[in-house]
Amino acid sequence: MDPARLRIGIDLGGTKIAGIALDAGGAVRAEARIPTPRNDYDATLGAIVALVRRLERDAGGVGSVGIGMPGAITPGSGLVKNANSVWLNGRTFVIDIEARLGRPVRAENDANCLAVSEAVDGAGAGARVVWAIILGTGVGSGIAIDGVALSGANRIAGEWGHNPLPAPRDDERPGPSCYCGRHGCIETWLSGPGLAADHACRVGAPAATGEAVIAAARAGDAIASESITRYRERLARSIAGVINILDPDMVVLGGGLSTVPELTADLDALLLPHVFSDECRTPIRVSHHGDASGVRGAAWLWGIPA
Repeated sequence: MDPARLRIGIDLGGTKIAGIALDAGGAVRAEARIPTPRNDYDATLGAIVALVRRLERDAGGVGSVGIGMPGAITPGSGLVKNANSVWLNGRTFVIDIEARLGRPVRAENDANCLAVSEAVDGAGAGARVVWAIILGTGVGSGIAIDGVALSGANRIAGEWGHNPLPAPRDDERPGPSCYCGRHGCIETWLSGPGLAADHACRVGAPAATGEAVIAAARAGDAIASESITRYRERLARSIAGVINILDPDMVVLGGGLSTVPELTADLDALLLPHVFSDECRTPIRVSHHGDASGVRGAAWLWGIPA
């Protein structure tokens, strides 16, 4: 294998760092995961560099390095912003990684990497405009056009989770408080903690977890089933708002909650009342590569398979 054609992808998460080495055709040559050194910027840099070197050693070559990360790199200053891994904010993350590795590095928001991965050889393969959603502990999204991430002039393209829930009902105003300082963000309704908190309000008990609500619904709990129904309707409203603006060729769902059939069933029918069209042909698919999508997309930041 030509070492110059090796693509290294790193997915920097809040609890783990995943890495992969792909050849030019997308075959996996090496992969590994390590814990994220939380609240320690220098240790995070060191862990990423060590992981890159380990992958290159295992794959037998030196390659390009792409990183999927929370938040975004501010144009001009090169500083990280909007990262829920708050120890990254205000830091020259990419510049510092480049200095330690001694080579250029490309970085994108992790949701954009999901979109790239699924557009290249995943659920959105063959679709020109792919909008990818992350539904998990947080909520976000990314956009890929012709397999390339759309970053935007302010590097915030796809920041769907920090827009208000569309068409809120009276009992949804002003909405839960969000760590970003606003109220009623989509993330506060559609994340796993958001599902749990909404259910807790209905039962008058402390919030458990999203997983517990899903398990209760499956066991026949009527109130939990109603919480699932509200979640699905809010998800449909929120997706429809973006379809009305972007009109993507494909919507791909990623993140842990996307794998729960009860949360994503019949979304096509639920979308239609909120889409400004007499029909909605936009396919909605669960990600093909699952939790490996982000790291694969990071690798493809330096070029997609020929």
